[in-house]
Amino acid sequence: MSKDPAQPIKTANQRGAARLAAVQALYQMDIGGTGVLEVVAEYEEHRLGQELDGDTYLKADPSWFRAIVAGVVRDQLKIDPVIGASLLDGWPLSRIDSTLRAILRAGTFEILDRKDVPVAVIVTEYVEIAQAFFEGEEPKIVNAVLDRIAKQVRGEKK
Repeated sequence: MSKDPAQPIKTANQRGAARLAAVQALYQMDIGGTGVLEVVAEYEEHRLGQELDGDTYLKADPSWFRAIVAGVVRDQLKIDPVIGASLLDGWPLSRIDSTLRAILRAGTFEILDRKDVPVAVIVTEYVEIAQAFFEGEEPKIVNAVLDRIAKQVRGEKK
């Protein structure tokens, strides 16, 4: 069955857009040393659902965005060791690409903190974000690491 061309293309859900924006904000904070309040204000004022330099950003759930960014910053000392323990031996978190690190931190935060969100949703959304940034093995790494963490923390898998 082929898709009906008259059907509108499904846009990203607002939580998915908030997850993507949170990963971008975490990356920006990691690379540029920007503070959490500054980056959240910038995204809410200029990016979430806005147009910037000719690019229109997806409408995102601002409270979900804030919760992820603030939660990762607040709980980073708890999150990073969980990720580190789920990586292959010999791969410290510091050696991982900054974008991949932001994806793993955001996904791990949700697994640890948002018990109301099914693991399958969290893992799938962050794998899709990884696919938007990477063409190599990174989406598989995100899938494997978040799945390991979910089994550890929640006793369930995707």
